[in-house]
Amino acid sequence: MSVREEVLKIFENGRGEFYSGEELASRLNVSRTAVWKAVRQLESEGYEFDAVSGRGYSLRMTNDVLSQSGIEKYLGKNADQFDISVYKTVTSTNTVLKEMAASGAAEGRVIVAAGQTAGKGRMSRRFVSPSGTGLYLSILLRPAINADEALFITTAAAVAVARTVEEVSGKSAGIKWVNDVFMDGRKICGILTEASFDMESGRLEYAICGIGVNVTEPEGGFPEEIRDIAGAVFDEPPTGDVKNRIAAGIIEKFMEYYKCLPAHAFFEEYKNRSVTVGERITVLGRGEARKATAIAIDQSCRLVVRYEDGSEEALNSGEVSIRKS
Repeated sequence: MSVREEVLKIFENGRGEFYSGEELASRLNVSRTAVWKAVRQLESEGYEFDAVSGRGYSLRMTNDVLSQSGIEKYLGKNADQFDISVYKTVTSTNTVLKEMAASGAAEGRVIVAAGQTAGKGRMSRRFVSPSGTGLYLSILLRPAINADEALFITTAAAVAVARTVEEVSGKSAGIKWVNDVFMDGRKICGILTEASFDMESGRLEYAICGIGVNVTEPEGGFPEEIRDIAGAVFDEPPTGDVKNRIAAGIIEKFMEYYKCLPAHAFFEEYKNRSVTVGERITVLGRGEARKATAIAIDQSCRLVVRYEDGSEEALNSGEVSIRKS
């Protein structure tokens, strides 16, 4: 671990406390100059410190910058279960992690970023990932499940996100089948699970669960193509260490469900949070758009729909849009 990382870890674990250069140098067995350079580097990355003569430096309580040590602080004793890397910007957290998975990375590898230049959504769509106002993370899994059970990874993640954003914001969160989390009628999170399959066994070699959360609205608003649907957890920039809390909460809650995935412990909450069931929808896929009513979510987390001709179908893939009229 570099001096910068060691210094940040101390500050993250003692937010609001003052540490002198001499104390930090002694604890880390480095020079005071090395400590000073580390603090300057952190400041250049957006970390804000209070400096008081005779007392030293203190990381401000209002600081909201994603970091490995910041996330691990909230994971507590569970931090050892994960190998977390945090980046300012990546192409796509899923893309980066897929390369690591193909090279043999272990389950529990997590990539977190403050921005993406090539974020990916479902149906090969671009996932808008503005830097500084959202958080984007991907978790590598190596589950012993069949391909047709992969849907449970996405639905478990949706519940984990909904629970976490409610805890940090105090606002209610719902889930639009299959992978979108909504607040105040707007999408604040999208989830994309990608997997590699063993063609002989039909089982997953690995799966990557990618999650993107809009923490606040970007300056100037969301792009025109998503302005009518996109929202954020907070209407105004929050005070405090919010992004690290959200990242840690999602990781921890998701892994709780994942460890007992066959038990579907999340199912009732997933169903109860649905903003789709009971709505008039349009089912997109197979080259056509069909009007229907969403009537239920079954035990396999499939969306049961009734088309206008009276026929019913249980969807395990595809996309639906809720009709406003």
